[in-house]
Amino acid sequence: MKTSPTQRSLKMLRAEGYLCAIVEHWNQYARVRQDLFGFIDILAIKDGETLGVQTTTLGHAQERIDKIKDSDKYLPVKNAGWKIHVHGWRKLKAGWACKQTEL
Repeated sequence: MKTSPTQRSLKMLRAEGYLCAIVEHWNQYARVRQDLFGFIDILAIKDGETLGVQTTTLGHAQERIDKIKDSDKYLPVKNAGWKIHVHGWRKLKAGWACKQTEL
């Protein structure tokens, strides 16, 4: 069974001491996955920090970055003091690697 990018990010964040929750869900009526505010898959908190994470494969990371920056909800989330990261996962010979981009 393949491990999803979301599950990889959850494992990494929890190892870093974050309390995490998946905040995307399947909308059965529209038949689409819906993210919190349209761009957050995982909500993570630690020591007064709130982090919203969009997780994907490395090949799609730039698309997600552009989508987030174009969202009308991006600035209100940032102005609320939240950090926003995009996790781009890729497989290497030595295992999986994550490129984290902070917006």
